[in-house]
Amino acid sequence: MLDTNRIRLMARMTAYENSRIREDQKISSYYRRDYISLNTLITALWITVGYILCAGLYVALNLNDLLENITINSVITLLSTGVAIYIVIIIIYCACAANFYGAKHSRAKHRVKRYYLDLAHLEKIMEETN
Repeated sequence: MLDTNRIRLMARMTAYENSRIREDQKISSYYRRDYISLNTLITALWITVGYILCAGLYVALNLNDLLENITINSVITLLSTGVAIYIVIIIIYCACAANFYGAKHSRAKHRVKRYYLDLAHLEKIMEETN
């Protein structure tokens, strides 16, 4: 006789195995703090690269105006404005990245935990039927 609970459990487990288990196990193998720190650092590095490219593009596009009006005060103002904008952007993106990767780790950890609980439950059902 077919056990519908066992079939549903096996179907749910198979769907999870086919979709997300590898990524979730990889994510949940890290400690939460380590996962958040690593991915926030990677985000900060990419934001830095992007900011440098955008700043270089801005300077390249406005090079003529910058060279015509160059003074020590204008250089200091331009650099301090650029650094201030960079600091604000990096703080915002790192805070958002930490929040995002923290939630991602929690969801992955929860799914893996539920999968292992389902696996134990399936083993219990299999023992009862034998």
